[in-house]
Amino acid sequence: MNNKKVQLIVMNAMIGAAYAVLTILISPIAYGAVQMRLTEIIVLLACYNKKFIPGLTIGCLLANLASPMGLYDICFGTAATLIACLGMYYVKNVFAGALIGGVVNGLIVGLELYLALELPFMINAFYVFIGEFIVLIIGAFLFKCLEKNKKLMNNYILE
Repeated sequence: MNNKKVQLIVMNAMIGAAYAVLTILISPIAYGAVQMRLTEIIVLLACYNKKFIPGLTIGCLLANLASPMGLYDICFGTAATLIACLGMYYVKNVFAGALIGGVVNGLIVGLELYLALELPFMINAFYVFIGEFIVLIIGAFLFKCLEKNKKLMNNYILE
């Protein structure tokens, strides 16, 4: 295995571990009908490089193993992250990515909450969208600041 492949595996492992651990640490606000999963900021990496999508998806899966929603969150939440990341990669704009992430998670997690807890779909889809969109807009501004660091972008993000 060449050095670039090893670096990519290590980078995805670090991204996945960071996402999972930080989400579990903020679990009181990361799970449920009204959530502010601050770790979603790092899913914006998908706007820059599709090679990070496996780490982001696995990190979400690992975080959702600790979810009080159980199998619902493992399936629906992880699928929402994967779909959002794919959409973000194709638009390549962090602000449009924030909107995509908000809409995808709002719809899919809203459906999850409807099926698992029989909560009203539209209201919960809206709540999840708002929480996700706020976090991702903050993340979009942070990533715009990071874009100014050409060494970081060229050596680690865009490669």
